[in-house]
Amino acid sequence: MAKTNPAEFLQQVRAEGSKVTWPTRKETMITTAMVFVMVVLASVFFLLTDQVIRVVIRLVLGLGS
Repeated sequence: MAKTNPAEFLQQVRAEGSKVTWPTRKETMITTAMVFVMVVLASVFFLLTDQVIRVVIRLVLGLGS
């Protein structure tokens, strides 16, 4: 692999960075909101799953009486 000097490397980095399609502010806000919604849904799902498993284990071990 050919070695490049630091100035050429920075020029290549800048050229590649200009090719990136950056999201708009609206797209970023919508994506962020969707991430928060999914985190809440996953949290509720795992909370409910944990509670169901806890009840089942207590019943199986006979501690539910």
